[in-house]
Amino acid sequence: MAIDRLIARRDVHLREKALWRMLYETSARSEEILDVNIEELDLAGRRCPVKAKGAQPKVRRRRASRAEYVLEAVFWDAGTARLLPRLLKGRTRGPVFVTHRRPGPGKVLSARDVCPDTGLARLSYGQARALLDQHTALAGPGTGWDLHEYRHSSLTHLGERGASELMLMAKSRHKKVENVRRYFKPSAEAIAEVTSLLAPGDSGR
Repeated sequence: MAIDRLIARRDVHLREKALWRMLYETSARSEEILDVNIEELDLAGRRCPVKAKGAQPKVRRRRASRAEYVLEAVFWDAGTARLLPRLLKGRTRGPVFVTHRRPGPGKVLSARDVCPDTGLARLSYGQARALLDQHTALAGPGTGWDLHEYRHSSLTHLGERGASELMLMAKSRHKKVENVRRYFKPSAEAIAEVTSLLAPGDSGR
């Protein structure tokens, strides 16, 4: 509910709303989503490939490009699906999330990190973190939410609603089960339901 209220605020820009909703629905790391380009989006399938933390290159060589890494798919739902088309406004290439100003003359960026149509640069992690803090801080700068909390909240809510550890691993793309175990919090109802499987064979008679 706190996330929904934040995204519904009128003083929050559409770019931030789309980013925060996408982080929550994909359970992805912030760096992964910020690195996505428009041409990589599958809007109909509600998915896109990301370069995950510790991604392995397909070939061994220095300075491999993003396309030369093994990419993994993340999935979103209706909230993100409603916001993305509005955010893109007909743009078909370049970073999904961009700044509102063009980079200064002394800043060197790769071609992939600049929108070829508008000249706007990719939104950085530091900028995204500062914007979230700006909208959620209650006791001064630095006291607001952290971007990672969207991933944490997403997985926690899925765990509370009965998602299995294997499903949480598939959603979060964690490699070790102990890393997702803290999100696995089945409800009392779920425990009661699974306990009923141990009842005697004639218990339903």
